[in-house]
Amino acid sequence: MASPVSNDQTGPPAPRPRRRLPMPEEVLDAVERTEPGTDPEPGLVVVHDPADYGDLGTADRPGEEGNEIGGAAHAAPDNLLRSSALMAAGTVVSRATGFVRTIVLAAALGTQLLGDAYQTANMVPFAVYDLLIGGLLASVFVPFLVKRKKQDADGGTATEQRLFTVMLLVLAVITVVGIAAAELLIRLYAGEFTSGQHDAATLLARFLLGQIFFIGASGIASAMLNSRNRFGAPMWAPVLNNLVIIAVGAMFLVVAGPGSTPESITDGQLTLLGLGTTLGQVVQALVLVWALFAAGFRWRPRLDLRGSGLGEAVRTAAWMMLYIGVAQAGLLVTTNVATRAGVRAAESGDAAAGAGITAYQYASMLFQLPYAIIAVSVITALLPRMSAHVADGRKDLVRADFSRGFRLSSVLIVPISVAMVVFAIPFCVLIYANGSTTVADAQGIGRILMVFSVMLIPFTLFQLLMRVYYALGDTKTPSLIALPAEAAHAALAVTLLFTAPPRLVVVLLPVAYGLYYVVGSVLAWRGLRARMNGLDGRRILRTLLLLHAATVPSAVFGVAMILMFGLLPGTVLPSLLAMAAGGVVGGLLFVLVAQRLGVTEVTTFLDMVRDRLLRR
Repeated sequence: MASPVSNDQTGPPAPRPRRRLPMPEEVLDAVERTEPGTDPEPGLVVVHDPADYGDLGTADRPGEEGNEIGGAAHAAPDNLLRSSALMAAGTVVSRATGFVRTIVLAAALGTQLLGDAYQTANMVPFAVYDLLIGGLLASVFVPFLVKRKKQDADGGTATEQRLFTVMLLVLAVITVVGIAAAELLIRLYAGEFTSGQHDAATLLARFLLGQIFFIGASGIASAMLNSRNRFGAPMWAPVLNNLVIIAVGAMFLVVAGPGSTPESITDGQLTLLGLGTTLGQVVQALVLVWALFAAGFRWRPRLDLRGSGLGEAVRTAAWMMLYIGVAQAGLLVTTNVATRAGVRAAESGDAAAGAGITAYQYASMLFQLPYAIIAVSVITALLPRMSAHVADGRKDLVRADFSRGFRLSSVLIVPISVAMVVFAIPFCVLIYANGSTTVADAQGIGRILMVFSVMLIPFTLFQLLMRVYYALGDTKTPSLIALPAEAAHAALAVTLLFTAPPRLVVVLLPVAYGLYYVVGSVLAWRGLRARMNGLDGRRILRTLLLLHAATVPSAVFGVAMILMFGLLPGTVLPSLLAMAAGGVVGGLLFVLVAQRLGVTEVTTFLDMVRDRLLRR
């Protein structure tokens, strides 16, 4: 479940009142990736992208005056610009290498039973970490650390020593217990694995659960680096993680060859996968800890916690922990439904294409990209603005910012979602149909992506509505909204498992995923409409309807290109030509039709882009 959480902060100096500002956006993004059963980097995806965990818990978002989370807010303008450019470059490279990593793993492991075993085993350490440590680190300890650095006479040094010591000890205990309980955890998340799958996943989990310690070490080191206005290492270290896993995936493909199964794979090959994947997290953690020491931190173990304030900080996290608990329940439901469907499809002899958690995850990753690239940027800019408007008592400006932000995001989100529906299958064949992933497997991922894409607007709307609540300082209502939304998601997901043919369960599972955001958006909208004296709903609805109408000619042209170039032999060239022609001409058609329909947001967006380019 997408599960934004929040933290308590002190607002700007008098005369503004005290208020609670939202969490750093990258933390929200990371939690979102655990969705009602997949997220987040940013980050919905059932198995979190390690590239998105390097900055977990960081406090690097520049904010308005008085925003204690915005570590860079007090930096000099030149330093801030340099830091922003460095972070942006790191994020782009991290996303790109993460994408390559996914393609390599798909080629090495495929999307059938072995792929499901690996993905489940690699999901478990992130799920355990998120549930027990990640949420507290992100929403409680990071702002607590920043606050103590400002208030304490020693600049927060003693607090850093205590926090670093406690975190490492807790992480070590959780890691050891997790490794010991590896078989139980695999049964919990994948109750119907075949015996071969279960054995392979359990052996992998014994290695992969070791990542918990290093994920946590990366998180606390990143937080402490950002509190020192050091942003480079947290943004670039995940790239090394990705490169290690890319190398491991390529080595496995060479050693084992394509088409490996849980029955044919050897313990040595599983050890290569398990140790290699964990090595990526080790490298990331070591780089971040080295950068922390290079920034001046010197660790002296301290356990004198009485009077340190850590206990009080933990007690403030009740609503956040409820939200994260609901998120992990959703993850458990989706993983069980998808893994069981994959096994049932294989046992029924319908194994021509992967129908389990791996195919679902790969489609989910592609689905989240538009939101991660477009909407997160808008949200990052809107959060401090809306928080400042709330502090000034200007709810009308909060409403205006929300409406404008969603409508401008939709200018790109709507045509991209339609394009993803049209081009999902050829695009997935183009990038995934290699090695152990057959053309049929890739087409299966594309069908899942088509259904996912329909949910992109409800997903984006929900995220923006949640940010309005956080700007209002309300973390209780989002947690309560999560309960009925997750109940709807879980009920439909389980119903699909028992009513739909096994091969279609993961194709329809995004409908259950989207139902969470539909229900959540309806409840959130109703609550905010009363508190904000409306949310500009008529204008938003009109814009959405016109934007979707403007995509119709582009969609028709795209389908025509797929049919026309589909007559050519092969798969790569027809896919490339169809997407190139359909994308370029379809994009122009969308702009022309939208302008003709009077969608002013499209013109506004184009003017913004033109002005930005001219300034450069």
